[in-house]
Amino acid sequence: MKRHIPGILLSLAIALVAWCLGLLFPIIGGPLIAILIGMALALLIKKRARLDAGIAFVSKKVLQYAVILLGFGMNLSVVLETGRRSLPIIVTTITCALVVAYVLHKLLHVPGKISTLVGVGSSICGGSAIAATAPVIDADDQEVAQAISVIFFFNVLAAIFFPAFGSLLSFSTTSGEAFGIFAGTAINDTSSVTAAASTWDSLYHLGSATLDIAVTVKLTRTLAIIPITLVLALLRTRSAGTSADGADKFRFSKVFPFFILWFIVASLITTILTACGVSAEVFTPLKTLSKFLIVMAMAAIGLNTNLVQLIKTGGKPLIMGFCCWVCITASSLFVQHLMGIW
Repeated sequence: MKRHIPGILLSLAIALVAWCLGLLFPIIGGPLIAILIGMALALLIKKRARLDAGIAFVSKKVLQYAVILLGFGMNLSVVLETGRRSLPIIVTTITCALVVAYVLHKLLHVPGKISTLVGVGSSICGGSAIAATAPVIDADDQEVAQAISVIFFFNVLAAIFFPAFGSLLSFSTTSGEAFGIFAGTAINDTSSVTAAASTWDSLYHLGSATLDIAVTVKLTRTLAIIPITLVLALLRTRSAGTSADGADKFRFSKVFPFFILWFIVASLITTILTACGVSAEVFTPLKTLSKFLIVMAMAAIGLNTNLVQLIKTGGKPLIMGFCCWVCITASSLFVQHLMGIW
């Protein structure tokens, strides 16, 4: 454990700074700030051998612990009940984004793991989905950093421009439903969903009506992490399960995302206890800890990222992220229109 301490402490220090800055600038968010600080420091640190073990531990294991703790923010009964109306929109947007990511992966020759991370991050819930998916497909830190950077770039744009876009589209200003569902399905990270929905509430004096709907829809989307990671684990087993001579060299247990099982257990604990009368506020510290651990993991990922190489190879993933973003926005609006919400 001693050899892990220096890297863990450095990641923790970056996370504390990024967390505070993220509270000051919620549109940007702590995870992206942590990655940027980590990448900047990676250019300055020359002798890093004694840091590597701790950084690797934070970027892999701590990331998984963060995903497990996310489950304590998921009351499955409330999420499923409130998100039922938005389910067709959620399924459509997720499907569209994943199809677009796959097609562009083939057309633009974007590396498979980056394509998967951008597709999953765009379609489900940004950094949390990338955090859950990366260990399953064995993505390295540079691939994770690249995907996170792409996703958060479009998150920031959505948080800034979507309220004005909603006004342009003549969303109802007396009810938060239309814009809430739009924000919850078309913006992928919770911080940006919250920022956009809160802006709409403050613009039209709706209290927290839009925010409540948007966050619930967003949590419903987050449930898609479970089937997506399981399918990816199965696909990885299938593609790597047999060597050239036909001998079995790969076991499903090696790639099965067991931390997702603990994520489900955490969600079930929340659901059962709240049904028994326990206040949801009890789980707030665990949800906050989960968010902080994600920021800490992003700091470690930034420290493991070659910024120069990231810039050189970043063009195609950015194009992919943009196309996924446009597809999600268009499909969300289309299905809302069909359902009579907008």
